[in-house]
Amino acid sequence: MQRGLPRCKLFCNGEEISEVCNGVKAELILSWRYLITRRKEKFISLISLISISGIAIGVMALIVVIAVMTGFDKDLHDKIIGNYSHITLSGFKAINKAEYLDLAHKIALNPKVKEFTPSLEGQVLLKEENKYFAVGLKGIDPLKESKVTKISQYLISGNIGELKEGGIVIGKELAVYLGLGQGSNLTLYSPSGKKHNLRVAGIFSSGMYDYDLNLVFTDLKSAQVIFELPDQISSIAMKLEGPGLASQVKKELTLALGFNYSLRTWEEANQNFFAALKLEKLVMFIILALIILVASFNIISTLIVMVVEKTKDIGILKALGMSASSIRKIFTYQGMIIGLIGTLSGSIGGVLLCWLLKKYQFVKLPQDIYYIERLPVAIELWPDIILIVSVAMVIVLVSTLYPANKAAQLKPVEALRYE
Repeated sequence: MQRGLPRCKLFCNGEEISEVCNGVKAELILSWRYLITRRKEKFISLISLISISGIAIGVMALIVVIAVMTGFDKDLHDKIIGNYSHITLSGFKAINKAEYLDLAHKIALNPKVKEFTPSLEGQVLLKEENKYFAVGLKGIDPLKESKVTKISQYLISGNIGELKEGGIVIGKELAVYLGLGQGSNLTLYSPSGKKHNLRVAGIFSSGMYDYDLNLVFTDLKSAQVIFELPDQISSIAMKLEGPGLASQVKKELTLALGFNYSLRTWEEANQNFFAALKLEKLVMFIILALIILVASFNIISTLIVMVVEKTKDIGILKALGMSASSIRKIFTYQGMIIGLIGTLSGSIGGVLLCWLLKKYQFVKLPQDIYYIERLPVAIELWPDIILIVSVAMVIVLVSTLYPANKAAQLKPVEALRYE
């Protein structure tokens, strides 16, 4: 025999809502009726509207901010991958020609390695009139380097393929600092103190300030002359089928090449930077989630006022046999309806605003500060939006617990004493 209410007709605001009063259908309908009532409880509806608006604004703000931060993250990832090789092999001492040919043969045997190129790197001192600036000099094979990194795409003047002995390619920021342009002459001092005269063959802009200021390129033979290391290199840069394969290929190459060389992936070379980005995103998520938390207090207020207003109804329902669990569900469902409407509204508003920002780019950034012209936006269903919606609904659920429990604890005699 079914426990609780027998079959009966239940009315709310004069309308029949169900013939089975202890079912989920009745609890949901009662929750909805209490929420949208238009009689003397209009004040409650106003509070409910404020609660919905608070949740919606919080969710929308969270989606937009996280989408912008994800956009920045992806933009920086693309620039880092463009500036660095997927894997860089370095020797503990300079690598001679015969050793390089042996390494090149073994690297080429790995099918995941698409391209690789040798380079020679070191620190030099540049002089232009009365200005001195220490930079990293990288000697490259111009044609091979273009297949491994995006240096040729970053050139704003000159041609990387025409980089010949006596030429140098510098970053945009360094060119501005030293007052140089394409075709300008500058003086370079090697680590041994020898003086070299070079000509600016090109200027690049990678989108990363430090990179454009502190790194210059020359051809491999010129670098070998400057560092006094004939027919020697310091590293081999590799491009893989995809940047996500870097860790796996590193393990494979370590086994193939032995432990006399250092292999470093692009993620390892920038791990502190990526860790800072993740921490910043997490902190912003927590801070903006507080908006939803504050809005949840409006839900608590709404339900408490509702419980007080519906004390008589609760007493009648309990007198007819409705269980405390069902009473609790009525007010829990009501809070969840408020939260769901607010969360869905905020999600739709947030995604729409992100789409507008991405399509029309009406937010412009000062390029000298942020180094990008537009606000980058990237919407990710997982984990960003799903996580935001889940956190919002959990906060809403928790906010319903106290008022719903208080309603469930009301006794029929006390509720109807003064009616």
